[in-house]
Amino acid sequence: MSTSSSIAPRSARVAAVMAIFVVMVLTGCDVVPVPSPSPSGSPSAAPVYVDTYVEPEATDIAPLRGTTVPAGTVSGPALSAKVDNHPDARPQFGLEHTDIVYEELVEGGLTRYVAIWQSTVPDVIGPVRSIRPMDPDIISPYRGIVAYSGGQYRFVVLMQSTPVVNAIHGQTNTRDTFYRVRGRPGPHDVLVRAPQVIQDFGPLDAPQQSWSYALTPDASSAAKEGTPASVVHYRFSSLMWGTWTYDASTQRYYRQQANRGPDLDTAGNQLSATNVVVLRVEISHATGVPQTILNTTGEAWVATGGRVIHGSFTKASQNDPVYLYDDNGFTIQLGAGNTWVEMIPTAGSVTFE
Repeated sequence: MSTSSSIAPRSARVAAVMAIFVVMVLTGCDVVPVPSPSPSGSPSAAPVYVDTYVEPEATDIAPLRGTTVPAGTVSGPALSAKVDNHPDARPQFGLEHTDIVYEELVEGGLTRYVAIWQSTVPDVIGPVRSIRPMDPDIISPYRGIVAYSGGQYRFVVLMQSTPVVNAIHGQTNTRDTFYRVRGRPGPHDVLVRAPQVIQDFGPLDAPQQSWSYALTPDASSAAKEGTPASVVHYRFSSLMWGTWTYDASTQRYYRQQANRGPDLDTAGNQLSATNVVVLRVEISHATGVPQTILNTTGEAWVATGGRVIHGSFTKASQNDPVYLYDDNGFTIQLGAGNTWVEMIPTAGSVTFE
């Protein structure tokens, strides 16, 4: 009796489970499987970072142009030369490669140049002429070498008394570097083998930077703070005058003198400049020839980037550079590039348009 009574409850439990299963099937209930644990995987790898920074090349500033050049390439002295500007001396050799040119009044209302090369030295420069009493004041701050054809003894002594090495036509140490070229009348025919002069009189240090430069003409003082000036008109005398005309496509001023059309060099390039500096200067005749008085303070203009800024210049002594200031007393920044300096007598004129 006891056995049959224990079986009955188990049968009842089985019947109940079966009934629940039938109900789940009939009602469409899903049987949700129990998920099995996923196998343990390895951790994700950390991202790999690659350094793409490229260190820029080291650079220096060309001292007489303000242009950026590879580090270690600023070497060699400034080479100055007294270059003829007589009509029989044109077109001149190497002027379009200059860093700086000073134009000065000489006898008869004519002009000559003190041309200075350092960044690029052409194979031949000239024609060279004789030294004048203001040239030591112009050239001394640049040190280096000066090449010229001679001159009055008193003026040669003045030039030789400066820190500049003198290379003079007709001396034994310039016999291989100065020569007369055929096809030009004397005395407008003396040329100079420029790289050989530097080699013969070197090694000498590079010049010091004396002017402040912006990286581009657009960033110069004149371009940012000046007034429009697409043409610079200058007059030294009734015989010598000219213009500088701005070309926005090249950001350069192009030279014309004495109504003779474009002023060209021997390669056919029109002479041009990034900066045109005008200094108003007194002229002394105490030495018997016109002498520009440069070691002083006076009025100045700087044209860069199609605009001009007014200011002043000052030069304290022979060995000091010419400093340029705006009307507020701040240093004028030129545009990086070459510069022509027109030293206009107070009896001359300069206008801008």
